[in-house]
Amino acid sequence: MRDVNLLISNGVDVKASLELFGEMDMYDATLNDFLDGVNAKLNRLKGYKEVGDMPNYAIEVHSLKSDARYLGFTNLAQMAYEHELKSKEGNKFFVTEHFDALIAETNKMIELAKKYLDGAGMPKAEVKTENTKAKAILVVDDSDLIQKFINKIFHENYDVVVASNGQEAIDIIKNQSDKRIVAMLLDLNMPKVDGFEVLEYFKENDLFDSLPVSIITGDDSKDRVDKAFKYPIVDMIVKPFNEDNIKRVIEKTVRN
Repeated sequence: MRDVNLLISNGVDVKASLELFGEMDMYDATLNDFLDGVNAKLNRLKGYKEVGDMPNYAIEVHSLKSDARYLGFTNLAQMAYEHELKSKEGNKFFVTEHFDALIAETNKMIELAKKYLDGAGMPKAEVKTENTKAKAILVVDDSDLIQKFINKIFHENYDVVVASNGQEAIDIIKNQSDKRIVAMLLDLNMPKVDGFEVLEYFKENDLFDSLPVSIITGDDSKDRVDKAFKYPIVDMIVKPFNEDNIKRVIEKTVRN
């Protein structure tokens, strides 16, 4: 049996995480999802840092911050937040000087998670994208953790179709011939094509009435909130959100 005290004694705020996940089985599954994708995330961060691409570095480290907050990795979340702020300022010196410390803290959490999960981890909970249900939700977010968390919540009632950036979302919408997608959850801060560009595409193509949109975001600054509500979105929810929060938003969005 897994000993949650191993996490708690190493500074993981499991109590706060359970306010989001509800129970340990969901937490453990999400922790395993984190392990499944974190190395690729770190490689992308390293690549952006090495070429001095601060805008995409900021987006990627924002995703790491969100993952850490969900899992109760408070120190890692704070470090990632500092990197996010500095990279948004274009402060390459800060990023370079503190990058090794960020990686070391992430690796510390990786090893702790592996030890807690007894090394073998858990079976991967794949995000289902098959056309098996009458209705589907489109989740547009660059975090695999968010995608899989939402899928675990809704997979019994909806197919959960995922896109990791705005361009993927636009392509999915363009190719949707059966109109199964009845709601979209859209992150604002993504690489390549961000959420505001998707909202502008919806506006230009008069899509808001046929496909209602709600925003999921980790950035609730006044200017971004005000900018988002200039479009006819249904609602906005700030990360980290829990199961009840996201169910409420989906119910409101689908019924809109």
